[in-house]
Amino acid sequence: MQSDFSTDFLIIGAGFSGLVVAERLAAAGWKCVVVDRRPHLAGNAFDSQDEAGVLTHRYGPHYFRTNSRRILDYLSRFTGWHEVAYTIKSFTRGRYWSFPVNLNTFEELTGKSSTSEEFAEWLAANRVPISSPANSEEVILSQAGPDFYKLFFEGYTLKQWKRHPRDLDASVCGRIPIRTNRDDRYLTESFQALPDKGYTAMFGSLLAASPRVEVHLGVDSEEARRRWKHRHLIYTGAIDEYFGYQFGPLPYRSLRFEHEAFSAGKLREREEISGKPGFWQPAMQVNYPDADVPFTRIIEIKHATGQKTPASSIIREYPKDWTPGTDPYYPVPAPDSRAAYLRYAELASTEKNTSFIGRLATYRYYNMDQVTGMALAEADRLLTRYGTP
Repeated sequence: MQSDFSTDFLIIGAGFSGLVVAERLAAAGWKCVVVDRRPHLAGNAFDSQDEAGVLTHRYGPHYFRTNSRRILDYLSRFTGWHEVAYTIKSFTRGRYWSFPVNLNTFEELTGKSSTSEEFAEWLAANRVPISSPANSEEVILSQAGPDFYKLFFEGYTLKQWKRHPRDLDASVCGRIPIRTNRDDRYLTESFQALPDKGYTAMFGSLLAASPRVEVHLGVDSEEARRRWKHRHLIYTGAIDEYFGYQFGPLPYRSLRFEHEAFSAGKLREREEISGKPGFWQPAMQVNYPDADVPFTRIIEIKHATGQKTPASSIIREYPKDWTPGTDPYYPVPAPDSRAAYLRYAELASTEKNTSFIGRLATYRYYNMDQVTGMALAEADRLLTRYGTP
């Protein structure tokens, strides 16, 4: 089929990876076409106001954080920020618990006041001595001991991944801190914030500053490659899909989201539970590790956005199996899936004039700042190769 259009760079995916690399290449003078099969920008970071007036993250919460001044300075060209300390809780045994595990959690477990020194002594006595944890079960047993492992980690991990923690890389649970003080922040990066008008608005500003970037929504990868003759392809989708599942589909986990909005009157009935007027639950995120609860967590993002709305809304997240043709959310971080990915990575290395970037194209869990950094680095590499027009 004869191409109807031409461009310098054809970019598949209008999320963080695709739009950041497009902006950088366009700023150097190249023409870029970005396509996405979805009808909106921002990929999984897409947000919009719901019926309660809450700026809602439609594909699960996206907690931006970074230690990188370069990445922060870059994104700050397109957005202001609402800084926030992300806090979460866990609900099990019929009550809310402080989480990640800290001194408050220890006092909730023992039912008495304690010091950091006493908690450290308890941990030293209860940890399982494993010098080099090889999986997620071992990393938590070696850091926090079996009580906290059973309470917060084992059931949640089984539900989320449909695999036992001992079958998953240590990084899955190892990224969650264990603290002996009262620091109950979920994350540790020096900068933690949300774009003040949302992720979708941030990418709208990026595109407004990039007249050489042309975006087409509702267009998939195959159609795009037929329509646009291009010098170089940048692919941010699932790598196994790109190769037609030649070695079979890679393992992913998917999600189903259940949204519910609440009026101001309904929220007043919840004040004893939430502890905060105008909110449905006591924290932005509450985890549910118990096996008899079908969802893994409930998000009330208004805690983080800082919006002053009389109503609020929540989203329940239900993990589910992934099948080709549905949205893959999480690559499964396990030795067998890594080995399967490497077969596709070898194929990708032979693709001429093609770049694979982003979480799905590299089959690895990345935070948003890491994906941004990857896109900036790829743009630098391509500009070194192609120069300026």
